[in-house]
Amino acid sequence: MRFFTQRRHFKDLSEQEVLALAISSEEDDARIYRSYAEMLRADYPDSARIFDAMAEEEDGHRKALISAHRIRFGEVIPLIRREHVAGYYARRPVWLMKNLSLERIREEAELMERDAERFYLEAARRSTDAGTRKLLGDLAAAEAGHEQRAGELVQEHLDDDARGDEDRLAHRQFVLTWVQPGLAGLMDGSVSTLAPIFATAFATQDPWTTFLVGLAASVGAGISMGFTEAASDDGELSGRGSPMKRGIASGVMTTVGGLGHALPYLIPHFWTATTIAWIIVFFELWAIAWIQNKFMETPFWRASMQVVLGGALVLAAGVLIGSG
Repeated sequence: MRFFTQRRHFKDLSEQEVLALAISSEEDDARIYRSYAEMLRADYPDSARIFDAMAEEEDGHRKALISAHRIRFGEVIPLIRREHVAGYYARRPVWLMKNLSLERIREEAELMERDAERFYLEAARRSTDAGTRKLLGDLAAAEAGHEQRAGELVQEHLDDDARGDEDRLAHRQFVLTWVQPGLAGLMDGSVSTLAPIFATAFATQDPWTTFLVGLAASVGAGISMGFTEAASDDGELSGRGSPMKRGIASGVMTTVGGLGHALPYLIPHFWTATTIAWIIVFFELWAIAWIQNKFMETPFWRASMQVVLGGALVLAAGVLIGSG
């Protein structure tokens, strides 16, 4: 309970405290924009310049707010921050943004400005004091101006060619970090588990035993593929991105690929479970071929021959071994 009593409601703040809160918020936003700029500078220099300019805009508004405070209330600015006020809009920690795409960071910046504008407008609507209402309205207008200015900065620093280059680089990074290891995992999980699962199925004709073998094979392969992918390349020279991300993508998709045709054996009737498993295998293999075609630019029929034909041979081997 003590935690909540230490947070003040916005309606209880004085005009001086509202102005101090606006100053600290502008300071925080400027720091966030500079952090974004540093995160993007190496790979996306044009977008980094946009965030540098937006940080300068926030600095300018902060200076104007400090000047207004000095005129109205003097030199001493109360120490009040957004986390001290109940219901005040929060900011996502910068370290969480490191895992987001370039486009998602751009969207986050837009949301920052919109959140601030919306909060000030709502606060102004609820205020009964004329001076406070005017102050909050001015702050809302300033935030709206920030959003408009952000659009102008995009036009100034990020022309169509530059944005196209950055978008292509972001797409390539997405493919290298997530799609490629995930696809490798899906192929390994879907194809390599076919033989043991269907060999067990036809050897025992026991759905529960088949499911346990499929579960063990899928989870074991997922763990193995995940650690192998993460340990094989730290991403520094290859540019393939975080080894942890690649390991997660590979491990999870390997497990998913194997479980797809293992889960039907939770059905107690053998031939019903086997028929559903065959149908799932059919869609798994064609999905892999489609992903290869879409993201890896592999000709569709070549991908089909590699994946579908190979998977069919592995499936047939499992059935023959189990039946024998």
